[in-house]
Amino acid sequence: MPDALPLLKGTLDVLVLKALCWQPMHGFEITTWLETRSNGALGIQDSALYQALHRMEERDLIAAEWGVTEKGQRACYYSVTRQGRKHLAAATAQWTRYADAVTGILASPSKAR
Repeated sequence: MPDALPLLKGTLDVLVLKALCWQPMHGFEITTWLETRSNGALGIQDSALYQALHRMEERDLIAAEWGVTEKGQRACYYSVTRQGRKHLAAATAQWTRYADAVTGILASPSKAR
């Protein structure tokens, strides 16, 4: 597998919110979900993930609750809140506009010299 792409600043929160829209997950599940959906192109560092989770919990974008994994281990499960879903919708629209604009510029033919 090629080297993982670095995450652009500000994208981790949106990606985590998207993952949590599927179901509540603990940290390892979130990382696995994101890496699987990106076909391994995105590598998520544990420290960055947990900083993002704590930041989003403070902003009431996600909620945390202790539970037990399928293997019987205690884990903190995160779920997206109503405010988090609103934030995800707005951030998704903004990201899509940005990506479309950049793609349009990069896809335009270069002027021949």
